[in-house]
Amino acid sequence: MGTRVSYPVEVKQQAVEMRLAGVPMKEIMQELNIKNKTQVQTWVRWHKAGDIHRFEQPVGKQYTYGKGPEYSSELEKLQAENRYLRQLNEVLKKYNELERKLIAKRQSNL
Repeated sequence: MGTRVSYPVEVKQQAVEMRLAGVPMKEIMQELNIKNKTQVQTWVRWHKAGDIHRFEQPVGKQYTYGKGPEYSSELEKLQAENRYLRQLNEVLKKYNELERKLIAKRQSNL
């Protein structure tokens, strides 16, 4: 059995956003150093189902009853939410940059 790879939440978010933007799977895998395309497909499925909290779960660990991670304090919960929002903002910035490059490339080809 192979070793399990754990990807940071930022990589998962970025992979999902790139895939939803129509970036080819091979390009996503090369750019983010992801070993298996089914992993990206799983993350996209979670994103579409609204199970974004699953991006933070440890490898091989399933949360019971569809609940997200349990936080020991309100501060920890707010920090996780803040981290998620920062990641989302970063992904949107990268998506906008990719879109801007694509538009520039299309215009230069005309």
